[in-house]
Amino acid sequence: MKIAVLGPGGVGGLLAGALACLPSATEGAREDERGGNEVLVVAREPTAATIAERGLRIDSVLFGELEAHPRALARLQEPVDALIVATKAAGLEPALERVEMDPPLLLPLLNGLDHLAVLRERFAPASVLAGSIRVEADRPEPGVVVHTSQFLLVDMASDEPSMRAPMQALADALAGAGVPVRVLDSEAQVMWSKLVRLNALACTTSAYDVQLGEIRSRRELRADLEGAITEACAVGKAEGAHDVDPTVAIAELELAHDSLGSSMQRDIAAGREPELDAIPGSVLRAAARHGIACPTIEKLVALIRARIAARA
Repeated sequence: MKIAVLGPGGVGGLLAGALACLPSATEGAREDERGGNEVLVVAREPTAATIAERGLRIDSVLFGELEAHPRALARLQEPVDALIVATKAAGLEPALERVEMDPPLLLPLLNGLDHLAVLRERFAPASVLAGSIRVEADRPEPGVVVHTSQFLLVDMASDEPSMRAPMQALADALAGAGVPVRVLDSEAQVMWSKLVRLNALACTTSAYDVQLGEIRSRRELRADLEGAITEACAVGKAEGAHDVDPTVAIAELELAHDSLGSSMQRDIAAGREPELDAIPGSVLRAAARHGIACPTIEKLVALIRARIAARA
């Protein structure tokens, strides 16, 4: 496939590198014998120039060390089979100004929920899939991605029957690049099955500035983690994600390594704007629509805001 990736940060850079470095079926194949998809990355001019000059360098516990050389563009004007959107929520609308064509298939992998409405207003609504990714990856500098956990999973779904075949083709391309992927039946399930876990992890690690192991081992912090999951699951069920289950989400976090943090926690430490509006904000807005109280999530958001104000 010809696949464009908008936003080659931790998530987008990892996927672009994996797609561009699809291993040959022949064991021990030379670098020039490795086949792959035609991959384009779309980024701001300085980042695009860096990737065009140096390529993408990926250090992954799952894929090993990869060096990929996708075409890097500041604007996407040519046809592609699919566009993967991997920006931060706050940077979505400026990034979309770089897309000057209408992709037939668009997979957004942003945190939260509200970006779906933005994308379906900007592009043909049927072309925009519901998508999520579970990964621990960071971009310490332009063109460099560090993937620090073997856990990686992309979920996608569409309520449009006409999108089933192209969606499966994109899923096959990702799977062929070694990226675990699931095509699910419910858009709500795709979005909420990640959000209930991500919201609790992001809020607790950011509110208390500790990693998951300490949260699990301290009774009062664990209570907040489990409370945030339970509240978000109640909202998700009201939104149509009938299969979200607090016990499943808690069990997933029980299996994670002790040093697991969150991108929100890293953003606060680096002085960057955290995704408070995109992650807990989207849960609380949905809760308000259904009249569901979320006192634990509200408490954690207040603690995070106080931490940010104290740092400022």
